[in-house]
Amino acid sequence: MSGSGERPAAAWRAALPARLHQAPLAPREPLWWGEATIGSIEPAVAQRLAPGAPIAADLRDGVVGWRVTGPQLQASLAALAEALRSAGFVRAWRDELLAVTDDQGRELASVERGVVRLLGIPTHAVHLLGFAPDGRHWLQQRAFDKADDPGLWDTLVGGMVPAGESVLGALERETLEEAGLALAQLHALESGGQVVTRRPSASVPHGYVIERLDWYRCVVPENLAPENRDGEVAQFRLMEPGEVIERLERGELTLDAAAILLAAGL
Repeated sequence: MSGSGERPAAAWRAALPARLHQAPLAPREPLWWGEATIGSIEPAVAQRLAPGAPIAADLRDGVVGWRVTGPQLQASLAALAEALRSAGFVRAWRDELLAVTDDQGRELASVERGVVRLLGIPTHAVHLLGFAPDGRHWLQQRAFDKADDPGLWDTLVGGMVPAGESVLGALERETLEEAGLALAQLHALESGGQVVTRRPSASVPHGYVIERLDWYRCVVPENLAPENRDGEVAQFRLMEPGEVIERLERGELTLDAAAILLAAGL
């Protein structure tokens, strides 16, 4: 185990890139709209959808894939999401729309959050690292009934950026919902960078995660303490860097949090 102030073991750090970028568990084929690649899907999933679902097999430049059909992408994706739910592939319907982008990241439409992993659609999340004035880390423990990483330790705040919302808008909302704090109350708020992950979904069978995480850092003043409001956090805790490292090496942190903390110089 690492002592206080030590950096994570070299072997652990060296293994992180492979954990952040993992191949799918089963073959996936590209999902197209027009000339754009908007995601991917397992052929076995596409083939099990009922006739009339807005998706068709296609071949482009020798590559086998699937084409979203119909005159409007927004309506076709909504119908495709319903087809996936009717076929029993959707475990949680969220009534939340996430952006669907082309190869250059331009937003084309939006789709129900509950199907983005099944369709391999890239997503966008935002995280906030919180520090006490003395350098200790504020971490949250995820609620034990969460579908993803239940009970693991995470950054102070983290969440998806919905369609039509800015990164800072999402950060403001998530910080208030998860930690009961307004960004205006925090000190030294600044952007830290981005982390990208590609890996099989741990909670969605046949799903694949492609996600960009924008992360920020801040100092939480001594007279403030985070307090959860949305029921998605079991507890908040201030930790010395050494304790964070020990928990990280024991696998008690989410992979996203570990990657962000290491990018921040832990």
